[in-house]
Amino acid sequence: MTQTNTNPLKQKNIWKQIRTNLSFYVLIAIIFGIWLGYNYPEQAVKMEIIGKTFVDIIKVFIIPIIFLTIVLGISSIGNLRKVGRIGIKSLLYFEAVTTLALAIGIVVALLIEPGKIDKAGLAIQDPSKFTKQAGTAFNWTVFFKSNLTLQVLIGAIIIGILLNYSKQRLKAVHFLGICSHYVFTALKWVMYLAPLGAFGGMAFTIGKFGLKTLVPLAKLMGCVYLTMFLFVFVVLGSIMRYSKLSIWQYLKDIKEELLIVLGTSSSEAALPSIMRKLEKMGCSKSVVGLVIPTGYSFNLDGTSIYLSMAAIFLAQLYNVQLSWGELGMMLLILMLTSKGAAGVTGSGFIVLASTLAALHKIPLEGLAFLLGVDKFMSEARAITNLIGNGVATLVIAKSEKEYVTP
Repeated sequence: MTQTNTNPLKQKNIWKQIRTNLSFYVLIAIIFGIWLGYNYPEQAVKMEIIGKTFVDIIKVFIIPIIFLTIVLGISSIGNLRKVGRIGIKSLLYFEAVTTLALAIGIVVALLIEPGKIDKAGLAIQDPSKFTKQAGTAFNWTVFFKSNLTLQVLIGAIIIGILLNYSKQRLKAVHFLGICSHYVFTALKWVMYLAPLGAFGGMAFTIGKFGLKTLVPLAKLMGCVYLTMFLFVFVVLGSIMRYSKLSIWQYLKDIKEELLIVLGTSSSEAALPSIMRKLEKMGCSKSVVGLVIPTGYSFNLDGTSIYLSMAAIFLAQLYNVQLSWGELGMMLLILMLTSKGAAGVTGSGFIVLASTLAALHKIPLEGLAFLLGVDKFMSEARAITNLIGNGVATLVIAKSEKEYVTP
């Protein structure tokens, strides 16, 4: 007769780990937010202020953390040639991977044809605030002026380089190190508010747009989520495997950040936290400081997939036949315009509208059909963007021998 031994102490420790894990409370908050949004939409919509306030508080930390991380990283490297090599390698990696993401979005949309549905039953919203900017050509000056993260990144690189030539470098590094410690300590306390932010963001989304809006465009939604799932586990997974790293272990390590992004629909909400987490994983401060902020402007894998897929979806919705030449032109346009999809609210739709306007074949008013479900797809975009930038950091750190196994 066998006797099952249960260790009360072990069970107690497991429960303690669950109770002290932030991810557990964020997940509970998301579930409760969905419940409130579905059953009491009017009250749920009022929760927007909670989610928005949390994201706004996190945004306060983004600039000082990027500045301190980059300046400390560069001034501690002592090899400016290495800094330049990391920067160039990052930009080449970003261009290659985002172009692949754009191409995958186009191919999957052509194969599954999510736009082959009756548009008569789709909800129509007003896309004028996006389409009115569609005729404006992409401008690098405007992009730079509207992207504070990029401005701080460049400024911090310059200051970090100058510090390498300063006699006061050690004193400056010591002072900035103390500042960094206090900033990250404050962030640690703010992150305890993450469940509230996730609850507010999810409750608002469900209450405002409703799950019923998903039904007519379920094919597009499924197509987007499936493509991003495959991109993460096949493309990014292969890149990680080539670098002798595990995509599964990486995702396990950033589960808190993934849940925060899921609840708030904002990858910015997890930016400071993911930088800290990547350092703990073994990436050097200098690589994290250079790659992550640059990636948030130039390496938006999820956004790239969505933009190309949405363009094909609208072409199919209006029965517009695109030649191989026009598909190639769309890819080239998106390679440029997708880089401007960061730093401005609603910029993804502006970029999409600009791309459609440049093609002169797909009606701009088609954006009206996407607005209703865009909020539900923003989670997939934001999560994929977050994962993609983390993978880029790990891979570049490994290639530069700036990665130490924890």
